[in-house]
Amino acid sequence: MKQDERRTQTTRLLLETTKELIQEKGCDSITLKDIMDRAGLSKGAIFHYVKSKDELFVWVLQERLEETNELFMNEVEQGRQSFDEPYQKIFESISAYANADITNKVLMYLLGKEEQPIIAEALKQYYERSVFLSRMWIETGQRHGVILESVDAGKTAEMFVLLTIGLRVRSTIPSVPAVFMAQDFSSFITGILKSQ
Repeated sequence: MKQDERRTQTTRLLLETTKELIQEKGCDSITLKDIMDRAGLSKGAIFHYVKSKDELFVWVLQERLEETNELFMNEVEQGRQSFDEPYQKIFESISAYANADITNKVLMYLLGKEEQPIIAEALKQYYERSVFLSRMWIETGQRHGVILESVDAGKTAEMFVLLTIGLRVRSTIPSVPAVFMAQDFSSFITGILKSQ
């Protein structure tokens, strides 16, 4: 097996193992030893890829964002000339965020550690990437004529990210009744973006 393939395979194993353990135990209870035991990797093998479990948690957060972008771009590359198919991929992700998605647990865990410089930088990069991709999605829609040119892509992208983070935080608060649902969020954003 080539080195790139091995790296990809090990990264995938680490991500899947970490997600399974988060689902089972929550973020606070997981140790690197848990990850080593479950993945069947040595301490040295894990430290070749990451320095801490928190770094793995950042990977989990980033992975979901990149998956959403990939799904969106696949729809656009298939020549979709409408708003609905590409943006459906984004709104599917939002629906997951509005529920008990494990990446919400990861986000809350990392936000609780924001005083650590490495975590602070990872959160900053995640936020900036979220805004960047949201802006790119809007600008892509504008180029294809399915989003109003008058929409300020930068401000709307940041509003989109802020609202998404709010949905994610709310989903982690036990027993909070949700009035503003993912579908409401979707309708609100669609109303702002979509040309008639």
